[in-house]
Amino acid sequence: MNSQLAHSSLSFQAVKKSYKTVAAKSHEIFSTDIEELEKIQDGSAGLIYLKPKINDLRYINKHLIRINDKLQKHGLLVCHGETIEQRHKRIRRKYGKFALLFFPIDFFYKRIAPKIKGLRKIYFYISQGRNRVLSTAEILGRLHYCGFHLVKMEEIDNVLHLIVKKTHSPSRDKDPSYGPIYKKKSIGKGGKTIYIYKFRTMHPYSEYLRDFIVRQNGYAKSGDGIGKIDRDFRVTGWGHFMRKYWLDELPQFINVLKGELKLVGIRPLSSSFLSEYPKDFLKERLNYKMGLLPPYAAHIHKSIKEYIDSERKYLASYKNHPLWTDIKYFFWILFNIATNKIRSQ
Repeated sequence: MNSQLAHSSLSFQAVKKSYKTVAAKSHEIFSTDIEELEKIQDGSAGLIYLKPKINDLRYINKHLIRINDKLQKHGLLVCHGETIEQRHKRIRRKYGKFALLFFPIDFFYKRIAPKIKGLRKIYFYISQGRNRVLSTAEILGRLHYCGFHLVKMEEIDNVLHLIVKKTHSPSRDKDPSYGPIYKKKSIGKGGKTIYIYKFRTMHPYSEYLRDFIVRQNGYAKSGDGIGKIDRDFRVTGWGHFMRKYWLDELPQFINVLKGELKLVGIRPLSSSFLSEYPKDFLKERLNYKMGLLPPYAAHIHKSIKEYIDSERKYLASYKNHPLWTDIKYFFWILFNIATNKIRSQ
């Protein structure tokens, strides 16, 4: 494959030029029909250029995973799609002042119906999956889920154009979260994997982008949360409101009733977050049942180090006075939430 294609500063003009020079190992896919992909031998393509918008693929993940199969190692996929923001611009241009009347109907039909089990079949029967509404986060999250890493992203003529590279096998998660309530994979007491229930505050497939965005943006240096990613575009508008008042945490009472969490305690975290913990303390914290209301919400620390220090302080008190410590922290945290001193993360 042309070495120019693998360069991180790759431009779309360079792709078009290089596409012609490696035509023997490149393929253009014109149709949304996945059967067209089967004409390509597995592992043979250096570059695949997907003509239809990602929004028009009926089975997006299935399509992208088959493209992954057809590409060579580190092969490239060039594709494009329309984001929510770009869709809104297009609708405003088309309908002018009447766009405000169109948006509520479009929101229900295109964004709510596909996420509700009873309406999903009706939506796909009518739409055939075409012109689906996708956020930037969902497009990137699906690509990462299907085994790709972003090389370049650029908006051209109100359309998002992407160059992605095959870097890993598709995710084994059989049922990625998509509805209003999702289960977050976390590590509980004794290192046991537990699934924490939360109201969705991020766009679908956002969970597959966490490590990528941390590498790109790092953590916010200020703010009212711990481990907050800087400029995190995955959070929705209503998600910011729900996090402000911890409404997104309410479904975790299901975990409390199941005995997986207690009301107050150190927070169940993802394996990627826990990788930043000192090994000695990581081993210690696994001896305790996790909690819904975490110590950092009382101390209002604002860095990873301070986050860990807040847990150390809590556990030091809990060892000697477990009941009193949880009562004290419970009212301390409720006061901070009520006065907007801390947000959910």
